[in-house]
Amino acid sequence: MRAFFNKKKKLIAMLLLLITAAGIFAFNESDKYFQIAKNLDIFAAFYRELNTYYVDELPPEKVMRKGIEAMLEETDPFTDFISEENLDDLKFMATGKYGGVGASIYTNGEWTSITDVYEGSPMDKAGVKPGDIIVSMDGKSVKNAPQDDISKQLKGAAGTPLDMVFRNPVTGVETPKKIIREEINVKAVSYTGIIKNDIGYIKMSQFTENSGSMVRKAFEQLKQTNPGIKGLVLDLRGNPGGLLDEAVVVANIFVDKNKLIVSTKGKVKNWDRNYETAEQPADTHIPLAVLTNHSSASASEIVAGSIQDLDRGLVIGQRSYGKGLVQTTRQLPYNTKLKVTTAKYYTPSGRCIQAIDYSHRNDDGSVDYVPDSLRKSFITHNGRAVKDGGGIEPDAKVDPTIVSQVAITLIRKQFIFDYATSYYYNHDKIAPATTFALTDSEFADFEHYLDNKDYSYKTRSEEVLDSFKSTAKKEKYYDAIAKELETVETKMKHDKKQDLLKNKTEIKRLLEEEIINRYYLQKGRIAKSLAWDSEVNTAVDILHDPLKYKQLLTVSK
Repeated sequence: MRAFFNKKKKLIAMLLLLITAAGIFAFNESDKYFQIAKNLDIFAAFYRELNTYYVDELPPEKVMRKGIEAMLEETDPFTDFISEENLDDLKFMATGKYGGVGASIYTNGEWTSITDVYEGSPMDKAGVKPGDIIVSMDGKSVKNAPQDDISKQLKGAAGTPLDMVFRNPVTGVETPKKIIREEINVKAVSYTGIIKNDIGYIKMSQFTENSGSMVRKAFEQLKQTNPGIKGLVLDLRGNPGGLLDEAVVVANIFVDKNKLIVSTKGKVKNWDRNYETAEQPADTHIPLAVLTNHSSASASEIVAGSIQDLDRGLVIGQRSYGKGLVQTTRQLPYNTKLKVTTAKYYTPSGRCIQAIDYSHRNDDGSVDYVPDSLRKSFITHNGRAVKDGGGIEPDAKVDPTIVSQVAITLIRKQFIFDYATSYYYNHDKIAPATTFALTDSEFADFEHYLDNKDYSYKTRSEEVLDSFKSTAKKEKYYDAIAKELETVETKMKHDKKQDLLKNKTEIKRLLEEEIINRYYLQKGRIAKSLAWDSEVNTAVDILHDPLKYKQLLTVSK
């Protein structure tokens, strides 16, 4: 019976693939046309017979959805079927807008708490604070409610009311509040400021509608209020991308008019296109550093790749994600859509930075990264060598910050979050975000707060040792080396108190950022983090050293 269902699933998937292909492309070859017509007939007959004679009812929508999902397994993860109920998610990806209350939540045990409140949002206007606990929504208790269900209920059309009851996390006092949903516009530019007195900094979180003009405006305001500015850091770390057109607009801020930024090439040749800058730039001379990490993808990589290829600035940080694929939405019946990869994009030097080859799958269906041996070299405007097939490699590499296991555990178990909440209700105000610092006595108070709290964890070394022991037992080596392993395990046992002190600087920073978030929201958190951010500090040092900046732009990597 299971074999029958597997065959059915594969057949439906294959036939749906043929149907979709027939709707998008016109095949001239008579053989292909015959194969499509033949398999459409088989599909119709197969489903008619199955639906008529199968012993139980088979919901048509469910069966077809299974077929679509199986078919999508053969594509890249960015090609997807968008149902009518998920169209709002697609809209948000393009516009950065949604109807809601403007807050982030986290469910821990029975209750859900507010973790972040967006400045100027309905929650902010209602006086809701991070740490507040949601008790009920529209008269219904949300105790033990799944986080996804609460998140969906918080969203809704702008102008619609939501009656909520919040519990103060310290006093336990419950307060009713009427929240009026609004159109929430998640800002593409989450922070703008000055570092070390003369270096501009812009944090860009996504590429949505008009985000390019927002970045230009932020940059021009920085220059106007700081005429002595000597360089700019454009932070694209963690930016998953978005609209390709907006990437071109962002690059245009720093690149002359009529310069090629990106080109797209796919199966449908009349869709191939070159994207060039269309406006006069804001500044083509200011030293520029673009920050990337492994989560910088798509449109972020277009900006970073074009700036690098044109030698307009430096890329600093870690290699980017490597998403060189372009998606287009196609309208389907009944208000559904197909988001389909239609092309690959290429930077000005001609390289495609797609890191994973989805067109060639292993026997088990898995996919691999493009091997270094197959990566080709290209040349930038100044003659530097750059490679395709693996994201944007930085001109100045900075190792990522590794968070300690004790810090990860304190974050995951909400102890840093809960302490920050308690601190907020015991301190009416604090120093400005950039100067606020916990004292040693306050850190000692945090240590005392952790007494009798379970934040046990395994170090990475202990995890590796456990894995080794498990393998040794399977391969029957364990008995021979058991005593030696016990000795190693004893020496590796860690003292939680000592680990706190060993990682005091890191934990103190995390505490400070979380506390600052209570008073100054996200902008304050970012402002505080810049002081110890290794990628930012590296970028600032290079921008302050014209000779090194010039060398990195002219010497081949």
